[in-house]
Amino acid sequence: MERVSDANQLAAPNNHHPVGLSSPTDPTAALARLRANLGGVLLGKPEVIELALTALLADGHLLLEDVPGVGKTLLAKALARSLDCSFHRIQFTPDLLPSDLLGVSIYHQPTSQFVFQPGPLFAQVVLADEINRATPRTQSALLEAMSDRQVTVDGQTRKLGPPFLVVATQNPYEFEGTYPLPESQLDRFLLRLPVGYPDRAAEKAVLGQHREGEPLNALQPVLHAQDVLALQQQVRQVRVDDSLNDYMLDLTDATRAHPEVYLGASTRAALALDRAAQALALLRGRTYVTPDDIKRLAGPVLSHRLLVKGARAGARSSRAQAIIAELLDGIRVPV
Repeated sequence: MERVSDANQLAAPNNHHPVGLSSPTDPTAALARLRANLGGVLLGKPEVIELALTALLADGHLLLEDVPGVGKTLLAKALARSLDCSFHRIQFTPDLLPSDLLGVSIYHQPTSQFVFQPGPLFAQVVLADEINRATPRTQSALLEAMSDRQVTVDGQTRKLGPPFLVVATQNPYEFEGTYPLPESQLDRFLLRLPVGYPDRAAEKAVLGQHREGEPLNALQPVLHAQDVLALQQQVRQVRVDDSLNDYMLDLTDATRAHPEVYLGASTRAALALDRAAQALALLRGRTYVTPDDIKRLAGPVLSHRLLVKGARAGARSSRAQAIIAELLDGIRVPV
């Protein structure tokens, strides 16, 4: 059974210099070009592109939760091509084993030694397609990779990336033959967001665009992996006023005290919100975070980290989003 597709096409970065590369010292120009590149293939989804780039700049991972056919895979492929990064797509199935992700050591008879054959996790952008179809044992193999950017096989630790971005997908409406991600796994994703259907005008443009061929094939890189690392370092320099620290902590504290929430946002969740807000500010051309950045990100960053009482599996996400919106309305916004 073929575990990995698209590996031959996107497994290694291109050797040529990206077209129109912007200097990472000018993040506004570089990120504008990256936005435009992605927007040329993922039509009508500027907010999804913005949040995907926020996860990348914050050095986090992204969980796309939506029905098939709305562009989840396309987004991951386009991002890898735009960054000139290696890419692997892993189709998660119930019989997938941890070694299918991490790799195995194979005995090499001429040298009488074991040689490590890296698995598909050894890429800079990894698409974990239908991640909830794999067993918990296989899902847990991602924990070390996502949190520490490394894997340990046969007692030896091997680094991943940099950069290292996991884009995972799952269908929120299909539950037969799935293994819901545990809280510890969900907590490793910086953002969870739906892609949604495009509006009619964008969908009509998609029809016309694909008649001329696959637009992804013509996509050219606009940044190198080293440029991404430089931008991630600039994110850390974005200023967060102390009043905004209190604003974020007021929000996380409120989730813990809400009567419908069994388990509220953790300290790691507050750190995730802080770093994501810095990334969004840089993406929007600022060197400082505003309350609007935090408001925009509170749902995608915190909703999958809340355990809501009494909600059905399919309604937990929407109820958690509603609770966060309710809390934001009741918390004083710093001036």
